[in-house]
Amino acid sequence: MFTLFVIGNIASGKSTAVRYLARQGARIIDLDQVAKDLYVPGSAVVNELRDAFGSAILDAAGAIRPKVLADRAFATKDDARRLNEIVLPRVHERLSAMLMPSCCTVAMPSNCLLTVVEISLAASFTYAFPLADEVMAITAPVEMRRRRAIERGMDGEDFDSRAALQPTEDELCALASVVIDNTAADDSLFSALDAWLEQHGLQADQPSLGLDDAQ
Repeated sequence: MFTLFVIGNIASGKSTAVRYLARQGARIIDLDQVAKDLYVPGSAVVNELRDAFGSAILDAAGAIRPKVLADRAFATKDDARRLNEIVLPRVHERLSAMLMPSCCTVAMPSNCLLTVVEISLAASFTYAFPLADEVMAITAPVEMRRRRAIERGMDGEDFDSRAALQPTEDELCALASVVIDNTAADDSLFSALDAWLEQHGLQADQPSLGLDDAQ
């Protein structure tokens, strides 16, 4: 089983690349979802987040209010670091278990050759990179990414504040073993992914899955 970590800054096309690989039959692990699955009301991680960012991040039932947590946790680099220190070690532990051969055998069809892990906080999660066979960076200039984010409905100032907490494109590329430039945001992204799959002999043994089937 080949494990690929896909990294990329906000609005780079990282999630588009991951969805495409899912259509080619890859098993997908979204680390954002892995983190959200940890947010069980009353759990140690939720209690630590409340202590760090205030009780306003919880609703009346004690569940995380994602937008409030995001607003507080990404306000400054120190706040983001505090969030990562609480959540990422637990995410790493769960990801390690999910990538164990026994877990993969149970969770995946027999013809699945590739597990793709989508990672948003690459620079803070490099200690997990030894779990991957390769790390792929999806890149695009920050001006292009800002335009895409605004077209998708994100406030420009919100993009700026979040982008300021992320690595530069050069720093991101330095973390990767393979880099795909998604400046054009067209089918060239998919062509590059197809070439990578062919190079590694990871094409699916069956026709590509539809997007609804891959989720």
